[in-house]
Order: sequence, then C-alpha cells, then structure tokens
Amino acid sequence: REDLKRKHTVASRLRSTTLPDWMSCLPDHFSLSRISIPGTHDSMSLFGGSKIRCQSWPLEAQLVAGVRFLDIRCKLEGGNFLIYHVNTFQKASFSDVLKDTLSFLQKHPQETILMRVKEELPIIPNAGFAPRLRRYLDEEGWGQVWAKEALPTLGQVRGKLVILEELKNEVLGVPYEELSVGDAWHVLSPERKWERVKEHLSVATTGSQAVLHLTFCSGNGFFTNPEALAKEINPRCYEYLRARTGQAVRWGVVIMDFPGIGLIQTITESNCETGSVHSTT
Repeated sequence: REDLKRKHTVASRLRSTTLPDWMSCLPDHFSLSRISIPGTHDSMSLFGGSKIRCQSWPLEAQLVAGVRFLDIRCKLEGGNFLIYHVNTFQKASFSDVLKDTLSFLQKHPQETILMRVKEELPIIPNAGFAPRLRRYLDEEGWGQVWAKEALPTLGQVRGKLVILEELKNEVLGVPYEELSVGDAWHVLSPERKWERVKEHLSVATTGSQAVLHLTFCSGNGFFTNPEALAKEINPRCYEYLRARTGQAVRWGVVIMDFPGIGLIQTITESNCETGSVHSTT
C-alpha cells in the first residue's frame, strides 16, 4: 500500500513536467565532460528512515524527470548484487537496476545514462565483486553498456549506459578516481556545505572541458539528515544556477538528494544558450 501511494504521488508530481529526451538536442561530438547533467546520490535509497533515505522517486521516475547520473551501491551476497545504503537493503538488485535503466534507454535511444557503481561499505573488499560485476555487464547488459576506460562522446553512447567504476586492478568503465569530484558529504552546517558546493560548481565552470566534474549537493550529519539538508541546499542551488539562465554554462554532473523538477530542468537548460531543452507533457 505504501509503495502504491508513493507511485501515485510521484506520477502526480511528474505529470506536468518531464524530460525523457532532453539530450536529443545536443550534438553528437560533445564529450560527456562538457555537458551539464542532473544526477541523484544513492539513487536507490528509498527505505530506511530519515538518516538513510535519500530519494522519494523510484528509478523510472528519476529517469523520466531527466536524471542522467545514477549512484548505485551494491553488496555481493550469495552470488547476487543487492542494493544497499549502509546496512539497509533497498528491496532491489543490480539486475533490477540494469533492467529498468536499459529498458528506458531502448525507449529513449538519444539519451545516455552515467552510472557510478561501488561496493557499499565493505569491512574487507570482496575479491569476487569485480568479476561478478563483469558478468552482470556482459550477460545482462544487452550490448548497451560502455565499460571502457576512455570518456566517450555523446554520439558514441546514445542509447547506452556508461559505467563509472571504483575498482582495484580492473577496468570495467571510466575510472572514478580520475574524475573531479566534490563530495563533502559529512555536514557540520548547511552554510558550510553550500560554500563547498559553490566552490566545486565554480571549478566545473572554469576547469578543463576534458575532465568530468561531479558536484554532490547531498550530505548527512549529526545535526541533519539527507532530506532536511536537501531542503536547505537544493533551493540555493536552483537560485545559483538560475542566475546564469540564457547562457551556455558547463556545470558538470550535479548530484542531489530529493531533487525537484525545477532544479533538474535548470541544469539541463544550461546546455543551450536559449534554454531550448523543453519539457514534454
């Protein structure tokens, strides 16, 4: 009953404004590193209480809304990749994530999705994690997975999933360690967090366009939680980005908890000088 209620609420919020094909207006020669891309942190974290839960929209709703970066955390249990946030099982498997993501891309072949895949908080890293991930991508990837080290152009990966991996001694995608990442996740105050976000957004706008910049607006802390922080940071981010409306600005990947439609649309529209990435109803 709770799941049905959530799906109804999500459908109502997304009915008026969705962005399932916003990348279709961008040229093939654009490297992914020069595109402004909305993303979600701990994308599958829908369960576990206020300190654990990071999203209210299920995966399909995030993609339809325009999200094109996913943060997927897995644990290898009994030969299966199960989705966790910390020690809370998120009632999904990596197979579920692949199926939903690749199904979306088949329906929207001009889009691409970046996916960070990492082992969630292992006490000792599981030596079988990387080989099992390779099997998933080979056997369930439907030939739609970019698992190469080089960062591609949009034209090379339309209709495909681009893996950003954090693995040792394996190359199953673009190495996460080679990216420019601003992830000050431990939050002492919203003000201090916002200053860190602004600093990294500035790096993204002025830094090398050959480098993929990821700015995490998300965080957690003793005096806050993901949803409370999102209510502080997301509106500030929206106003900050809206101040450059009408200009082509490279913000990089902007990664959020509980994103709103307006913020997602503002990020996508920054790719076009006239804000010509329109919503569909």
